[in-house]
Amino acid sequence: MLFRSAAVRLCFALQEGMHVIVRGRLTVYEIRGEYQIVIESVEPKGIGALQLAFEQLKERLATEGLFDQTRKKPIPPFPRTVGVVTSLTGAAIRDILAVLRRRWPTIHILIAPVQVQGESAGRQIAEALNALNDLSLVDVIIVGRGGGSLEDLWSFNEEIVVRAIAASHVPVVSAVGHETDVTLADFVADLRAPTPSSAAEAVVPVLADIVDRFRELHVRLEQAMRRHCTFERQRLNSAIRGVTDVRFRLQESAQRADDMVDRLNGLIQQLLAAGYERVHVVQRDLSSLNPILTIKQGLATVPQVSKRLEGQMEAILVRHRYRIHAMLAQLNTLSPLAVLGRGYSILQTVPAGQVLHRANDVVIGDELEAHLASGRLNCRVTRVFTDSSV
Repeated sequence: MLFRSAAVRLCFALQEGMHVIVRGRLTVYEIRGEYQIVIESVEPKGIGALQLAFEQLKERLATEGLFDQTRKKPIPPFPRTVGVVTSLTGAAIRDILAVLRRRWPTIHILIAPVQVQGESAGRQIAEALNALNDLSLVDVIIVGRGGGSLEDLWSFNEEIVVRAIAASHVPVVSAVGHETDVTLADFVADLRAPTPSSAAEAVVPVLADIVDRFRELHVRLEQAMRRHCTFERQRLNSAIRGVTDVRFRLQESAQRADDMVDRLNGLIQQLLAAGYERVHVVQRDLSSLNPILTIKQGLATVPQVSKRLEGQMEAILVRHRYRIHAMLAQLNTLSPLAVLGRGYSILQTVPAGQVLHRANDVVIGDELEAHLASGRLNCRVTRVFTDSSV
């Protein structure tokens, strides 16, 4: 029988089929009359309880992806402030401070003192990591302690510490124990250092080496600038010589251009003279063919032609006038109006308007309309005379 009060003290999870060594009290369950062992402690057979708990937690966190390399953050090459999470009384803090100040004397160090072993150590380490992240002042964090047994280093295997390192947005360097010591903090950290001193060396470079490197680069830069200036000076001298040659060539080209301009002016003058001569010849030819002279000669004959044209037009008009009078007289003779003027009339039925040719075309009582030479008469038939009755 394993009661809750004893189960909560187990550092590993019991699994079916596991071989364990238990210690407890032999008692009798009086209700059923059975013997039972009330367990006070449990250890896995053949392996320590802490080692088993280590393997179980490692497997579970690895399944969640907390140890993946893709989650690792790069360590800044030149941090301005380093956070340190460790104990103030251990040798680790002294080694870290000594290395940091020796390698980079101007570095800012922010220490978060915690217990590194004991029941509350894991919680303090996790809280210190969260506090340094909340400050937003540090560029990298070193978390660790000196060497010890598995029990002494167990705080860095606790799940709360591993998750705090994984959640840190500031790169974390683990420096727990000696080189052979391995904790879960080493797997989840962005960089694992074998010792606290190595962690300090991995976080900051040697300032003296950087200064020497800068001096070396400065000397190399000066040498490169001198070589570059010498090369550019040679190019400039060459360009100046080239410009001098170009000036001479420009002078020769200018002289040739002047000669060509003079020749061109002479050719233009010759072309202009020839053009003027051709213009004079054309003007003389045009003068003989001037249409104004022809027009003046034609204007002299216009009055004579005009008089002849008027005489012919008058004769033609007289002939046509005689013909028109004759035709009008003939039309007047044939016109029905002339007949009406001699006392005749035209009878039409009303309302059809049919012209009457015979007396038989009407009956007594029909209404007729008579057209006279001047005006019209409305008549009614009262008596019809045919040819036989006349």
